[in-house]
Amino acid sequence: MSTDLSPTARALRALDILQTRPGATADELAERLGVTERAARRYVGILREAGIPVESARGPYGGYRLGRGTRLPPVIFTEAEALGLVMAVFDSQPAAADVDDLVGSALGKLIRALPESIGRQAAALRGHASAAPDRHSARPDPATTSALAAAVAARRRVLVTYRTESGNEWEAEVDPWAVVVRHGRWYLLCHSHRADAIRTYRVDRIHAVQQTAHKFQPPDDLDPVATLEENLGTGWEFPTRVAFHAPLAEVAPWIRPPMGRLEPSGDGCVLVGSTSNPAMYAQEWLPRVPYAFRVDGGQELRAAVATLVSRFTAALADQP
Repeated sequence: MSTDLSPTARALRALDILQTRPGATADELAERLGVTERAARRYVGILREAGIPVESARGPYGGYRLGRGTRLPPVIFTEAEALGLVMAVFDSQPAAADVDDLVGSALGKLIRALPESIGRQAAALRGHASAAPDRHSARPDPATTSALAAAVAARRRVLVTYRTESGNEWEAEVDPWAVVVRHGRWYLLCHSHRADAIRTYRVDRIHAVQQTAHKFQPPDDLDPVATLEENLGTGWEFPTRVAFHAPLAEVAPWIRPPMGRLEPSGDGCVLVGSTSNPAMYAQEWLPRVPYAFRVDGGQELRAAVATLVSRFTAALADQP
């Protein structure tokens, strides 16, 4: 049995369980709390002593439930929880150090609502920590993100208006499977009916979401993170194909999922994918791979690599 929580903390956890699962039995509470059934009943007793009406009923449909009109106590954070929350906010949103920032304002309200001893430490952490912005992160519109999450939960098909980095805008009808956060960027993992294939769209580039009446069923064995990783480099405007003169096992650690799918080919391997930004692919992604390569496919990528080669060649040219 786990013993890392105080009786009060376990009682509050029991309260949280009863909020989400009214009718839970003592056995169910015990299992979720990681304690004995007798201990679970003791935590229910602590709640009752604190003035929280917890009703119980016997029989096959019995269990514990909160009384009608129950007024719940305020949210209580431990010191570790409060400091961990501040650190997580800074890690994902460096601008939260600014009180005028949307997330920073919310964080300030949370810190002021904490007990003085805990709030003082959280405020000191916020006031004396600095965070460098991640240039690869992208903050999507909260309303758009919420609308997508609601559609995922309701399993409702949506119409999305998407704008690519190059400025092209189009509308797609998709089944939203999941919203995934990856390295500071938010993605919609979905099935596109236009392409009849899995697609991954950056949420910050979705400018409109309209939920439809059509229901959908996601794959039973869906792993959102793994599926996103597999499909980040597919479905974009410009196809890419890059051959490497090295074994797949050696090249693989240097390949980011958005670059495409790596496949064995003779004594080497080939990277097949697509991109909406050939210049970034040529300037930032390919140069990081420390193996000889040849761009076999994708005229836009070949043109971007040629431009980059010309720039570096000019940089080494003899001066008059």
